[in-house]
Amino acid sequence: MKWSWQRLILSAALMFATSLLVTNSAFAASKQTLTGEVGDAMCGNKHMEGTAAECTRTCVSKGSKYALVVGEKVYVLDSSDKAVLAVLDHQAGKKATVTGTVDGDKIAVSAAVAAK
Repeated sequence: MKWSWQRLILSAALMFATSLLVTNSAFAASKQTLTGEVGDAMCGNKHMEGTAAECTRTCVSKGSKYALVVGEKVYVLDSSDKAVLAVLDHQAGKKATVTGTVDGDKIAVSAAVAAK
């Protein structure tokens, strides 16, 4: 009888610890606000054609995604929101502030504005 209670308590403790790990993983990809230069995922911060704005727009028109260059880090931006995409197009080669869910080097963008 004593052994079964110990097993029950141990099982409950393991389930609790597992739930904490799952909860912490869910918060790992949280909403953040970042400011950087709008570029494209193919070129990052080393543009190959014309100005940064021209190169970004050309690459995006050929299927590349917008990117946000923050220092040496390049985040690929993902959004289907037409207002967000319009801001990114307008800010190509310029600074923008982007809010979204960061997951590694990708951002699911929920809002974008010209940086002040």
